[in-house]
Amino acid sequence: MATTAKDVAALRERTGAGMMDCKKALDETNGDVDKAVELLRSTGAAKADKRAGRQTKEGMIANYIHHNGKIAVLVELNCETDFVARTDDFQQLMANIIAEIEKAGDAASDAWLKDPNGPVYPLVAAAIGKLGENMAVPRFVRYAGQGYVGQYIHLGGKLGVQVEFSGVTPDVAAKDEFITMVKEIAMQIAAAGPTYAARSEVPADALDKEKAIYRAQMENSGKPANVIEKIVEGKLGSFYAQVVLTDQPSIRDPKMSVADVITATNKSLGAKIGVTRFARLKVGEAAA
Repeated sequence: MATTAKDVAALRERTGAGMMDCKKALDETNGDVDKAVELLRSTGAAKADKRAGRQTKEGMIANYIHHNGKIAVLVELNCETDFVARTDDFQQLMANIIAEIEKAGDAASDAWLKDPNGPVYPLVAAAIGKLGENMAVPRFVRYAGQGYVGQYIHLGGKLGVQVEFSGVTPDVAAKDEFITMVKEIAMQIAAAGPTYAARSEVPADALDKEKAIYRAQMENSGKPANVIEKIVEGKLGSFYAQVVLTDQPSIRDPKMSVADVITATNKSLGAKIGVTRFARLKVGEAAA
């Protein structure tokens, strides 16, 4: 049967493939739309395999947060050029991937993300076929149901932060002071790049390594061992201020630590807010 322009347009709307690819698929499947969709998907996968070796260091951080702040997602979607990252098709792909993660819920995992038979791979393969660049989804972070979540997107979508708070009641969540603090802490994470939310999360081997470095620096100082140990403990304060969020100087007021900011907010609101976890995704970091 003859392929009409209306058929081609409908198939293009459904698959996102180019007009000529849609016409060819319909011609080859004698106008069977479902078979044409399968053919385009397989073609997209072939194109994806062909481009798989190309570097994908550009892209965007896609984000979603539920209105009650209990569910939030960050996804890194990579491509080859910033030009493609700014296209409507790329933006739609980000939205589609977010939707699939939310549909999967707690079942969404790293293995699920990378499963060639899962829902994300065909979406990416189809976009590769249409836009002509290699693409990848190296990682995502999803928080759900454990606390209040705030987000911050920086550098025009190149960096995203997600931070979860405990002790947040609906009344506290509505306060301007709390909303401001959430934004400030998310911006803190974006700017200062801490590794841990609290000192208790720092692995013992990481602390032992730092202490060993400090002791080596004092090796020929002639100071007694007990004095050296006190100096080592003092130097750990500087280490914590670099890698632990609550120990870092606040970007708003460097005379205060982030812990001080949280304490002041708790006192003002009569609350018991704490940071439980956070994620910081920067485009290209996973491939570096």
